[in-house]
Amino acid sequence: MTGTPVGPGRVTACSGPFLPPLFFVSWRESNQCRFPMHHDDDAHLRDVDPNAIYALTRPDDKLLTLYLLYALLSTAAFPFVFLPLYFRFKTLRYRFDDKGVAVSYGLLWRRESYLTYARIQDIHVSRNIFERWLGLGCVEIQTAAGSASAAEAIVGVRRYDDIRNFLYARMRGHHPAPAGGGEQPGGRADGLLASIRDELHTIRTTLESRSRV
Repeated sequence: MTGTPVGPGRVTACSGPFLPPLFFVSWRESNQCRFPMHHDDDAHLRDVDPNAIYALTRPDDKLLTLYLLYALLSTAAFPFVFLPLYFRFKTLRYRFDDKGVAVSYGLLWRRESYLTYARIQDIHVSRNIFERWLGLGCVEIQTAAGSASAAEAIVGVRRYDDIRNFLYARMRGHHPAPAGGGEQPGGRADGLLASIRDELHTIRTTLESRSRV
């Protein structure tokens, strides 16, 4: 593979025996990219206004642009890829309430799911290069079902950090840590097992005494 400088902008053209020319741009500190990426905020949890999340019912309009980019990458299969994505965008609905989150979409085949906060085990935010460019994100929700894939996903949203923090707070509320001064769950289980042991011992003693008579 060879490299040749092609101008003061420090653009290098690299070519190989099997690859078309590839161009790598190295910008000076004084230059700015024409299409800047949207940088991620820090992942620290912050307080979120619940009413702002409850008001979220639709993905951002730029999700349609993202679907268009996906379809263009399929070249000849563009109509067959774009049409299902278009109808999914038009019918995609979200609903957050006090108990859980609902996701529904579909025109001919309607898909609806409702995931309670108590079932949530893990929450991830994923963003590919196109989503970062458009300022969108996807919040993936996993449950204890054991599947490697996400049980549900909130796609095409700008407030992905707020949604993640909101869901995490609700998940933490349904999985509280035991208080230091309260009774531990393990203590209640040990007491129950001890009472069962005593009952079995009493039954065994009664049966042995009757067999000797």
